[in-house]
Amino acid sequence: METLKDYVTHYYTSDYNCAETLLRAANDYYQLGMTDDDMKTMGGFGAGMYSGMVCGALVGSVAAISKKVVKQRAHATPNMNRIVQSCVQDFKNRLGAVDCKDVRPMHHTTEEKCLPTCLLAAETLEQVMASIE
Repeated sequence: METLKDYVTHYYTSDYNCAETLLRAANDYYQLGMTDDDMKTMGGFGAGMYSGMVCGALVGSVAAISKKVVKQRAHATPNMNRIVQSCVQDFKNRLGAVDCKDVRPMHHTTEEKCLPTCLLAAETLEQVMASIE
């Protein structure tokens, strides 16, 4: 696989939820060093924490960013708030909303389910990661 979107497509079509997909794809693409066991932490974040709240693809993206930039803890990480705010704003601009209940009607399809959402989230993640490297 060559691109982040390739990894996203691979994981989403392998039946991982949107949060798992983004973190797993980012882990492989950016070589974040997370284990399969670490990935289990994302299980409850799909479908907006199964309540239509913040989109799991956004949560998975923020988790990947956190793994990339936090060395000890978030409060000791310079510009952490700016980096995450940038991710959230770009996601909202790109997808039209941040909550699953609002994103889903715009981007979910019967055939692809939330893959289009995950691919757009990958574009946001790539932009943010490029800005911090």
